[in-house]
Amino acid sequence: MPQFTVLSGGLVIAAGTVLLALPVCSSDSVGLWEALFTVTSAITVTGLSIIDVGRELTPFGQGVLALLILVGGLGLMAITSVLQGVVLGGAALRQRLDRGRALDVYGVGAVGDTLRAVLRMAAVVIGSGALLLFLFGFRDIEDPGRRLWVALFHAISAYNNAGFGLFSTNLEPYRDDLVVNAVIAVLIVMGGIGWRVCREVWGLRRGRRRGGLTLHTWLVLRSTLALLGLGTGALLVTERFAPDGLLSSLGPLQQLKVALFHAVSARTAGFNTVPLSLNTFSDAALLVLVVLMFIGASPGGTGGGVKTTTIAVLVAATRSTLRGNDDVVIRRRRLEPEVLLRAVGVVLASLVFVVLMAVLLGLGPTSGGEPSLSRFTFLEKLFTCVSAFATVGLDVGVTAQLSRWGQLVLMVGMFVGRLGILLILSAVYGTRLPARVRYPVDDLIL
Repeated sequence: MPQFTVLSGGLVIAAGTVLLALPVCSSDSVGLWEALFTVTSAITVTGLSIIDVGRELTPFGQGVLALLILVGGLGLMAITSVLQGVVLGGAALRQRLDRGRALDVYGVGAVGDTLRAVLRMAAVVIGSGALLLFLFGFRDIEDPGRRLWVALFHAISAYNNAGFGLFSTNLEPYRDDLVVNAVIAVLIVMGGIGWRVCREVWGLRRGRRRGGLTLHTWLVLRSTLALLGLGTGALLVTERFAPDGLLSSLGPLQQLKVALFHAVSARTAGFNTVPLSLNTFSDAALLVLVVLMFIGASPGGTGGGVKTTTIAVLVAATRSTLRGNDDVVIRRRRLEPEVLLRAVGVVLASLVFVVLMAVLLGLGPTSGGEPSLSRFTFLEKLFTCVSAFATVGLDVGVTAQLSRWGQLVLMVGMFVGRLGILLILSAVYGTRLPARVRYPVDDLIL
């Protein structure tokens, strides 16, 4: 029931908003609107914010925010599928199949066992990352209790690809800290590829799995490595040779570190170690980040975007067309036409939605009353819209300057992007039975 998923997601956001707006969680500067935007961003694991989380939220409020990030990172589809079973009652075969697919389990698997496996892996990975950050990362924080909380919060945020930080300038103070950069990047990647892929790779390494990797895992790993490599190289080239480029003043190792970290972070994480704006990054580099954000993470991961496998299917289809093949083949496996149609539908619907967001963003005024159409460039609006829809959280200084209309557009974009554009369309139009009539085939010139 897509409608149930949308409704339950909205209820979780509403409850979190009321809680975060309480004096025990935040200062007087955080009203219902600021709390609503922050909670929406947390549940959708985006990271866009119009408040200073480290200053305007109390320690208890920061804990609530971390819990909301965990809830969003587990996936609203997984959580609401369990809630659906409680509300509707029973455990019919079809319901168990639907819940299993929501948790990336194909077949009549036990949803409870799967959810426990997801939680165990998240606990181990987040705990290990927090320990490394506590011992070797945030060493400039002298108070051990404060350092432990900062390490744990950032580990939760990184694994869930949320991008929330407790520092006003995100991770800019730790640009040259190799441990912080490495641990955060690894957590982002592990959360982005999904628990199923991590489990399969670990099982293959321990000799518990025979027959090699499945097509899904192989494609996710290959696509992720390719995008990280291409993204890093593109950022190095565009910024190294751009006039007054950000990387031109850094050493070779620093250039590689900054480029690689932001290529990882743009895959729906939202952390930044250098200032991000039109004054610090070239248009070409920002466009590279837009492409990486739009593609996003992998199915079953904690990130958003149209997913790596979707783009991989389209690339394989293009290759087959150029070679004159009728079938789309990946790793000696033929894909069903339904898979290709779904990939085309996801990308096309997402592009239309992002363009619509950019158009709506330009219709409202900024927070100061000045029309946003004259205040922001199209690249800034496009970057912000893609960042919200792909649940990334990278910001070029636009979000806080938007009026409530513009921020509402971003909240809707974050919610739609997290649940998935096809699920939202199914909730609106309903799920239709397969047609029993097939029409005659005709030709068309393309």
